[in-house]
Amino acid sequence: MTNTMKAIWKTAKGAGAEIREAKIPEITSHQVLVKIMATSICGTDLHIYNWDKWSAGRIKPPMIFGHEFSGEVIEIGSQVNHVKVGDHVSAETHIPCGGCFQCRTGQMHICRNLKILGVDCDGCFTQYIAVPEICCIINDKNMPWEIASVQEPIGNAMYCVSESNVAGKSVAIFGDGPTGVFATGIARAYGATKIIVCGMQRYRLDIISKYKPDLMIDVSKTDARTAIMEFTKGEGVDVILEMSGSEAAIHDGLRVVKKGGVFTAFGIPKEPVRIDMAEDVIFKGIRLIAINGRKMFGTWFEVAGLINSNRLDVSHVLTHEFPLEKFNDAMELLNAREVMAGKIILKP
Repeated sequence: MTNTMKAIWKTAKGAGAEIREAKIPEITSHQVLVKIMATSICGTDLHIYNWDKWSAGRIKPPMIFGHEFSGEVIEIGSQVNHVKVGDHVSAETHIPCGGCFQCRTGQMHICRNLKILGVDCDGCFTQYIAVPEICCIINDKNMPWEIASVQEPIGNAMYCVSESNVAGKSVAIFGDGPTGVFATGIARAYGATKIIVCGMQRYRLDIISKYKPDLMIDVSKTDARTAIMEFTKGEGVDVILEMSGSEAAIHDGLRVVKKGGVFTAFGIPKEPVRIDMAEDVIFKGIRLIAINGRKMFGTWFEVAGLINSNRLDVSHVLTHEFPLEKFNDAMELLNAREVMAGKIILKP
């Protein structure tokens, strides 16, 4: 094996990225070296590629980005105890310090000193990656590489759904990005009785339709608030899963959730959002749940359980595949005014 690899680099501040050579990482005693077999593009990667306000304040080029992947372990550090050469793995992208209050009280996913793979350190848009053992998720070897690579974002949706206790309840999902798509399938698998999905991308809504939601609302043509209240005969819904970060969606969700209901927030707004705490939250007695990442590591076991038992099929969500060198074509698809792609896989 040579000591170099291909990688997608964010070489400088500004839009775009480049394919360049990089040195294959040398692992520390607590890391493993993974040969990447599949990697998928996340909305965060698109932000980094486009270089928006968030990226400008967080990303420090030059660096390799990307954080969703699957691969095979080819080397382990001297202090690695639970992962072995030949294991098929994905990675929890939240790298905890292990010593702060949050880590010591079962909340590693919101570690005070958290580092994120492909954001705060080199990521997976490459051929090999060094990963801390604690972040390695060992996969069933029968799971396809492509499916294994998207368990991380499925985990975001899983955490939202499982924390919201949707069984036997009506659910409205705002957002037709991949996490909104996955949340629809998971809510169905977890026993939601009525599922309403709000989005504005026809292609994505078609993907969601495979999960048979009870109502789909194209918010570019229909007022979501009115449609949901009509569908529920004025009752509203038990659970809101806000996956978009849209200010309009946040306000609509707060208005259509029932008194005593649950509003679960995952989508990241571009700017601070002003809400009416008295009318929309306090007087309604709703419960607000904030979701960041995935529970370490319970969420991963839930995801694998649903996939391996065939209770959740995500294969139709993975609509495109490109070699690593064609990443610009993939980003162009995702940047289109009308998005005509679901989840995109890159192959090194």
